[in-house]
Amino acid sequence: MTNALNQVMEFTLNSAVEDVPASARDNAALLLLDTIGVLIAAGPMQAGGIARDTAALLYASAEPEYSARMLFDGRRVSLAGAAYATATQTDNLDAHDGFNPVKGHIGVAVVPALAALAEQCPDLTGPEALTTMIVGYEVAGRAGLALHATVNDYHTSGAWNALGVAAMAARLRGQSPGQLRQALGIAEFHGPRSQMMREIENPTMLHDGSGWGALVGLSAAVLAERGFTGAPAITIEAMQVAPYWADLGSVWQIEQQYIKPYPICRWAHAAIDGVRLLMDRHGLSHQQIASIRINSFHEAACLFANHPQTTSQAQYSLPFAVAVQAVNGRIGVEHISGAGLSNPEVAQVMSRIEVTERQRHSARFPEGRWADVAIEISDGTVYESGDLNARGGPELPLSQQEIIDKFTEFAAPVVGGNRADKICTAILKLTLPGARYSDLSDLLYDPPAG
Repeated sequence: MTNALNQVMEFTLNSAVEDVPASARDNAALLLLDTIGVLIAAGPMQAGGIARDTAALLYASAEPEYSARMLFDGRRVSLAGAAYATATQTDNLDAHDGFNPVKGHIGVAVVPALAALAEQCPDLTGPEALTTMIVGYEVAGRAGLALHATVNDYHTSGAWNALGVAAMAARLRGQSPGQLRQALGIAEFHGPRSQMMREIENPTMLHDGSGWGALVGLSAAVLAERGFTGAPAITIEAMQVAPYWADLGSVWQIEQQYIKPYPICRWAHAAIDGVRLLMDRHGLSHQQIASIRINSFHEAACLFANHPQTTSQAQYSLPFAVAVQAVNGRIGVEHISGAGLSNPEVAQVMSRIEVTERQRHSARFPEGRWADVAIEISDGTVYESGDLNARGGPELPLSQQEIIDKFTEFAAPVVGGNRADKICTAILKLTLPGARYSDLSDLLYDPPAG
């Protein structure tokens, strides 16, 4: 066995709550809160409904010890089916957290997996739940780094967050080191190595493959328990990837995640911020805008350019997102779905937007998501933002109150203000020594009233 594999086994199976810094557990609670808020807001959307119904049709279990309820739905399916449904639902509202170096997302798979696994762990404490979640983030993030460093294609997050999910399952299900090794190999082999740029250029409900990553990760864990083999996972055991695992347990990637202020692909966020900044600073209205010029990095310039016809396209459209911000002063779920897709004022502003790649911005990707914006108004005056990096990451973090406010904005319209407040309180209390995960889970399964 390689040193990296031994590190992963020891970290996954034997790390105590006390081995994890309190700051990491605090950050895990905020990431959990943010992801649950996105998950709730995504519930009424078409993709989430299809995913939950499909899980009930195809991914149920006749064995109670391998089953779990779907969040905010209540129907019982298999562990893997519950994680698949909730991850796919969350993935289709592009407001969940992410990790710049891997150009992808971890919480979207890790949080649904935690909820499914916790159904079989009635005595799970709050700190242990957060520690298990951290294990998922740390393993998935490093697997993502290793994969990106050793292959040419840009793969969806499901390709590597499957390994984080498998590690979480091994920890909570009491697997042996040998079972964990096989599960990681199975998860890596079957993780969806889907072409991300294809989805960026032609947005659909496929999004980032995280539903399949969650399904594969939990399926791999159960297969390994029953004797199925699949090792090695080369993103862990190959000698050339050892440097990506050397800091496991000492550098906490969960503290390096970003939280999004907008339900839009983060590649568009710096441009959105530039428009927001200029309009606020100079007291502009969208009626005054003659043109908006956006310079950004290559991948941002590849985002969907046409007027979106679907929610999926809206979340991957930089010009549409900027136009929505200019017209409404904010971007809510209602602006990227339903009647929000056909707002004529948004269409007018969108027709005045030009997006261009700039090499200086491309050179700073993926570590940063940079853009600069120039707005020309009807009298010929031009206002320029200068270079901006997207907010929400460790270099420009959102405050705890901003994260709570975002959760409330997303969750309260679906589950009601009272239930949203109780969920928020229960999540933030998970860090306390005497907290029980069941204090939260009791609030998570009943479907929204009405």
